[in-house]
Formats: sequence, C-alpha cells, structure tokens
Amino acid sequence: MSIIQLPLMMAGIFAMLIMGYLAFAGPSVKKEGNRRLQAVRFRHSDSATDKVEAQYRKAIASRKPSAYRIAGSGSRMEALELRLHRTGKGWTVSQYMYVSGGIATALTAIIYLKTGAPLLGLGAGLLVGLGLPHFIVNKAIARRINQFNVRFPDALELLVRGLRSGLPVTETLNVVASELPGPVGQEFKLVTERIRIGKTMEEALQNTADRLNTAEFNFFCITLAIQRETGGNLAETLSNLADVLRKRAQMKLKIKAMSSESKASAYIVGSLPFIVFGLIYSINPVYLGKFFIDDRLIIAGCGGLTWLAIGAFIMAKMVSFEI
Repeated sequence: MSIIQLPLMMAGIFAMLIMGYLAFAGPSVKKEGNRRLQAVRFRHSDSATDKVEAQYRKAIASRKPSAYRIAGSGSRMEALELRLHRTGKGWTVSQYMYVSGGIATALTAIIYLKTGAPLLGLGAGLLVGLGLPHFIVNKAIARRINQFNVRFPDALELLVRGLRSGLPVTETLNVVASELPGPVGQEFKLVTERIRIGKTMEEALQNTADRLNTAEFNFFCITLAIQRETGGNLAETLSNLADVLRKRAQMKLKIKAMSSESKASAYIVGSLPFIVFGLIYSINPVYLGKFFIDDRLIIAGCGGLTWLAIGAFIMAKMVSFEI
C-alpha cells in the first residue's frame, strides 16, 4: 500500500462513519416534545413573563427570513468578500487570492528545493497558503469586533441621552455616527446612509447585524423590534441593555484572565514539537532528512500531527466559554 492510498482509505472510512451516523441518527423525540409543550404554554398562558417571551420569539421569528437569506445566499466568493469587509481594512478578494497563491507557490518551491519531495512541498504550500491568510483575516475580524464591542455600550448611552432629550431615533443614530470614532461610528454611519437612501431602520440595522454577526448588536436590533411592537420607554430599555453589555464584557475579561494560564500551556505544548524538530534539523539535517523521503516516517509524522491537532482542539474547547 502506497503513501497516497493509505490516507485515501482512512478518509473513505471516516466519511462512511459520518454518513452512517447521519443516516441512523434521527430527530430527538424529547426535544420535539419540549418544543410542542413550550408552544402550547406560550399560546394559552396568562403569565406576563410568558407573554413577554412570546413577543420576543415572535420578533426573532420575523427577522429570521431576512437573516437567513443574507447569510446563506451567494457564493463562496461573496462570503469571502463579506469576511474581508468585516476586517475594516479595505482588502479585496483579488488581493487575498494573490497573497494566498504567492505564499503557496513560494513555500512549495522552497520545500521542494530543500527536500526534493514534491508532494510534501505541495501539501505544505497549500496548507500554509490557504491557512495563513485565513488566520490573519480571522485575527483582523476579531480585533475589530472587540473594538466595536468595547465602545458599543457608550453608543447605547449616547442614544439614551439623545432620546431623553427629545430627539427621534434616527437623529440619535446620526449623533452616534458623528461623535464616536472607530468601528462603532463607521457602522452607525452606514446605517444612517442606508436610511437616507430609502431603507427602513429595521432593514438598515439588520444589514449591519448580518455583516457584524455579533450577539451584542443582535441584542440591540431585537430590543428595537420588540419595543416597536409592544411600546414602552425605549430610553430605559437601552440603558438596561448597555448595563447588561458592560457586565457581559466584564465577565469575558474575567474568563480570559482565568483561562490565560491554560492557554499559555497549550501554546507551549503545541509549539514545542515544531521548535525541537526545527532545531534538530538545523543542527543535523541528515538525521531528520528521512522524514521527507521514507514512506513509513512520513506516515508516522502525519499520525503525530493528527494526534497533536486533536489535542490542540480539545484544549481549545476546554478554555473556550460562551456567555
């Protein structure tokens, strides 16, 4: 059995196991029963809490078709363009493709000239050429979303002050767009521009929520939708939402501080094999040169990388918490 046949056979077995699980794992009867009981409770209950929750679910259900159509429509290129737009850097799809192709080609050529293994060079080039730009874009998106979430409670408090002073909602959105710098001001400026060209406030906010894809802004959109249907003091509601978002941010910082030691250990353990391999290869390349030409050593190396990836995934899930 050659080195190419073994990974193909393992991938086929894994795909058959997944297909078998999906074929025999039907819908959960318990979850379906709970959903029906909950629907009956919301329909016939006289409790104020149940009525408020029913209004909340109704508002979310009315927003789902638009959100699903935006998130699920289009091609992969459109999804990539959306991710690049979320970075706020002005990157284009063509620039992303050129950078990915250049990194993949350069790394493939370097590894092939150093080791003489074309398959290894091609695999490493594709892995790094596709993975490194994707990683950089994810980091840029996370940094911008973090900046947005930090200043978003300030935007809500500015909205509250504007509403309490008698300004309408659209005017307070203009104030936020002009007063707050950074991602918050940019996103609210786009919202106000959409309203000026004829879109409703709900559509403009929904477009921003689909592009940002953050829970904080979704809370804001749902709050406005519920208030528009049920009425009430919008300034007080937004003030409470700002307080909740600040407490949510504080909880995230506490979790980050408590899990920092585990993350540092995971980074050290995950990078140590590659550091040791690179140091030994730089000192004695002949000793580790067979890892690039011997089929048995290549299979052993792929197995080690697989188990290392599984361990890294498990450690990442252990220190990841949803709030």
